[in-house]
Amino acid sequence: MTSHAFVTVDVFTDQRFGGNPLAVFPDATGLSDADMQALAAEFNLSETTFVLPPADPAHTARVRIFNRTAEMPFAGHPNVGTGYVLAQLGRDRQATLLFEEIAGLVEVKVARDAAGNVTGATIAAPQPLSLGQHLSPPDVASCAGLTPADVIVAAHPPMVASTGNPFVLAEIAGPALQRATPDLSAFRAVLSRTPALNGRLSLYLYARDDARIRARMFAPVAGTWEDAATGSAATPLAALLLSLTSHASAAFDIVQGVEMGRPSLLHATAHRATDGIRASVGGGCVPVLRGEATI
Repeated sequence: MTSHAFVTVDVFTDQRFGGNPLAVFPDATGLSDADMQALAAEFNLSETTFVLPPADPAHTARVRIFNRTAEMPFAGHPNVGTGYVLAQLGRDRQATLLFEEIAGLVEVKVARDAAGNVTGATIAAPQPLSLGQHLSPPDVASCAGLTPADVIVAAHPPMVASTGNPFVLAEIAGPALQRATPDLSAFRAVLSRTPALNGRLSLYLYARDDARIRARMFAPVAGTWEDAATGSAATPLAALLLSLTSHASAAFDIVQGVEMGRPSLLHATAHRATDGIRASVGGGCVPVLRGEATI
C-alpha cells in the first residue's frame, strides 16, 4: 500500500465552502486507472484530478479528470483548481501552465494578488466551439421538471455544444430556473431515444439576468445531481452566444450554484479565431483540506 497526498479547494469563489469543491492529487504516480476511479467515487465530488508527468517535457503535467463514474476528456473547474494548486507549489512558468488532457492541450493562466499570492486561474478550452444534436423543448422540460413553455428558443434551440466536453445548452425563462428539478427517469428516457447523445446527457440551463447570466447544470445519469459551477459548460455557452452576433469577442459573468447554497462566479470570454470560436473561463479559488489517501 502507498500513500498519496491530496488537497481540496473550492473553485470559482473567494469564500470557503462556496463555489465547486475539487480534490487534487498533485502527484498521482503509481495510481492505476482503477485506483483513480475508486478515489474519485470515494470523494463523491463532481470531479477529482490526478497529476502525472507530461508526455512532452515542454508541458507542465498530464492531468486526468474523473467524475464519480468515468474519466472526463476535459472539465472546467478541475483545471482552474488544479492550476491553482500547482501554481502554489511553484510549478508555473511565467504564470502559465500547460496540461495534457484527452481533449487536447489546456493552457492555464495563473492569477495573483498584489502580494504575489495565487488567487485563482483562467483556462482556455482545448477546442473551438462545435455544435451537435438538437433537443426538443418538451424533452428539456421533462428532464428539468418544467413545462415546454419555460424553454426559450428565440435565440437558439436546445442543442449540444462543446469546447472539449459536450453539454446540452438550453435557455430558460428566469422564474423557471429556480424551480428546475432534475428527473432521473426523464434523463434516461431521453438518452434511450436519442442515440446521437452517445449515452451522455449533461443539461446546462441558463437565464439572462441583465448584464449577468444565471445557470444550473444537471447530470444525474453520471452521478452529479447538480453542479455548483461548470466551467466546461460556460465556455461553449460564451462561444455560442458570440456566434449569434457579429462581434469579434464577448465576455459574460455567470452565476451558478445559488440554489445549492454554494454560490459561484465564473468569468467567461469568447473570441473569433482562425479555426472557429474559442473560449476561456476563470475565477477564484480557496484552499479547504489537506490529507493523504492510502491505496
